[in-house]
Amino acid sequence: MSATQLLVLGVVRGFGRTHGYRVRAELLSWGIDDWANVKPGSIYHALRQLAKVGLLEATEIEDWPGRVDYSVTPEGDEQFFRLLVDALERPEHRADMLSAGLALMPALSRDRAVAALSTRLEALETQRAALRKESAAPHAAGLPPHLGELWTMRAQYLDLSVKWTHDLLERVRSGAYEMAGEHERSFGTPGSW
Repeated sequence: MSATQLLVLGVVRGFGRTHGYRVRAELLSWGIDDWANVKPGSIYHALRQLAKVGLLEATEIEDWPGRVDYSVTPEGDEQFFRLLVDALERPEHRADMLSAGLALMPALSRDRAVAALSTRLEALETQRAALRKESAAPHAAGLPPHLGELWTMRAQYLDLSVKWTHDLLERVRSGAYEMAGEHERSFGTPGSW
């Protein structure tokens, strides 16, 4: 699934029941067109597709021709949490998934967010150790010397990713951000928006 689908599930879940224009307006107010490369048309497409596969329930409003309201099904709620945890746990090179995960992270309990970020940190540290070992090995004969910059770039990227994830993990552990279950109307609680 895509970052767009995660974001759409999260916003519909936050509103409890809503229509496409409201989902679009909310996501655009977050600036997703900049950090997730999501276009308005893909939001409506995601709504229709998620309804088609049973993750959203679509209800046509008789008094308002053409308007469809959406709500998250139990299966959609399960998929939302799978996608959200996966976006936080897996260190990919796709910034849109991590960005979507960060935007919706408060829908998780603090313990679950800490667990997901801890898993991410472990994976990044493993990748960094493997890269250091790989870059210490003699390179194939005839490899152009400038290609060593690829290893340098990857190493610096991983160093930054490890530090940022570690710092975020510590902030979440120490009580930063209001997480699900901490207040009756916490961000991301179904129908809390």
